[in-house]
Amino acid sequence: MKKITNLKSVRPIYKAALLIAVLSVAATAGTLLLTPGFGVTANNVVARASFIDPTDIKIKVNDGKEEVLHMPNAEETVVHQIKLAPGGYTGWHSHPGPVIVLVKSGALTFYDAEFPGCPATHTYTAGQSFVDAGQGHVHNAKNTSSEELELWAVYLDVPPGGVFRNDIPAADVPAGCSIIP
Repeated sequence: MKKITNLKSVRPIYKAALLIAVLSVAATAGTLLLTPGFGVTANNVVARASFIDPTDIKIKVNDGKEEVLHMPNAEETVVHQIKLAPGGYTGWHSHPGPVIVLVKSGALTFYDAEFPGCPATHTYTAGQSFVDAGQGHVHNAKNTSSEELELWAVYLDVPPGGVFRNDIPAADVPAGCSIIP
């Protein structure tokens, strides 16, 4: 076997194959280091649409701090159905914009990375809805009921054709926060 000491002598096809191999390993390693969900039984994007007119959205949430979420020139909206088996969880993640969440069945307990130790901050049950601030807010959610949890999420201000969920690498989960809630 010939030892390669000069990359200029390597054929372009081999260079391309090497590049693909390196990128594949890097992509796989990155995926393995994320904090994936568990017990997800449905993960369906039901609809995705772009605003055709310039749209400025403001949502005022009064959870003790009266937060105003502002989306100047909102772009896309995505509707998503998620189901989690009992004990299932979403994994640590964030969203680019606010999310309106409707709990159809089960009970969802929300864990917030904004607070030390990432405590459970609220449990939402069937028939309740809430607004996740999005805009980089890191959180995890778990089905704490004995039945399947079904959520419907409406993601606001999603980049055109872009992701509506950003998974958080395990290394970026705040200290003291459990990967599995």
